[in-house]
Amino acid sequence: MSSAQDPFYIVKEEIQESIDKLQSTFHQWEDVPSNTGERVHLTKELLSSCESIEWQVDELDKAIAVAARDPSWYGIDEVELEKRRRWTSTARTQVGVVKKAVEAGKEHSNKVSTSVNGMRQELMRLPNDPYQAGRSNPYAAQDNDEFISSESDRQMLLIKQQDEELDELSASVQRIGGVGLTIHEELTGQEKIIHELGLDMESTSNRLDFVQKKVDLVMKKAGAKGQIMMIVFLVILFIVLFVLVFFT
Repeated sequence: MSSAQDPFYIVKEEIQESIDKLQSTFHQWEDVPSNTGERVHLTKELLSSCESIEWQVDELDKAIAVAARDPSWYGIDEVELEKRRRWTSTARTQVGVVKKAVEAGKEHSNKVSTSVNGMRQELMRLPNDPYQAGRSNPYAAQDNDEFISSESDRQMLLIKQQDEELDELSASVQRIGGVGLTIHEELTGQEKIIHELGLDMESTSNRLDFVQKKVDLVMKKAGAKGQIMMIVFLVILFIVLFVLVFFT
C-alpha cells in the first residue's frame, strides 16, 4: 500500500498540521503578558488542543498495535512499524512540552493573582494607626467607589445589549409572524379557488352526463335510418352556413 493511500499517513498529516498550529499558538502565548484576557483565552485554547492531539495520537498508537499483530496482512514490515512508533512518540513529546509549559504558566498566573488579591485585601483592612487610617481610607474608599461605578457601568452595558438583542429578536419574530399570516391567507384563497373549481367541474360533468343521456335516448328512438337522416341534415346545414359565411 502506498503512503498516499495508507490511512496512517493521512491521519499523520492531519495530526502534524494540528501540532504545527499548536506550536504557533504557543509562541503567540509566550509573547502575551500574564494576567490578561488574551493570555487566559490562549491558555484554554492550548490546553484543549493538547488534549485533542493526545487523543488522536493514542488512537494512532492503537492502530499501530493492531497492525503489529499481523504486519504482512497490512503490507508493512517491522521497520515501518518502528518508524511509526517513533513518530507517535515524538509527537507526544512535542505536545507534552507545550502542555507542561502552559500548565506551569497557568499555575504561576494563579499564584500571582492570589498574591495580588491577598495584598488588596490587606490594604482594604483598617490599620491600627489612626493617622495611617486617615491617610489610607480615602484612597481605599475612592478605589471602592471606582470599582462599584465600573461594575455598575458594565452591568448597565450588558443590560442594554440584552435589551437590544431582545428587541431584534422580537422584530424578527414579528416579521416571521407576518410572513406566516400572509402564507396562511394565500393558502386559504387558493383553497377557496380550488373548491369553487371543483364545484364547477362537478356541475359541468353533471350537465355533460345529462346531454349524453339525452343524445343516447334520441339516437335510440331515431334508429339507424333516423341517424343517417340526422347526419345528412347536419352536413347540409354545415354547407349552407359555410356558404353564407364565406360567400356573402
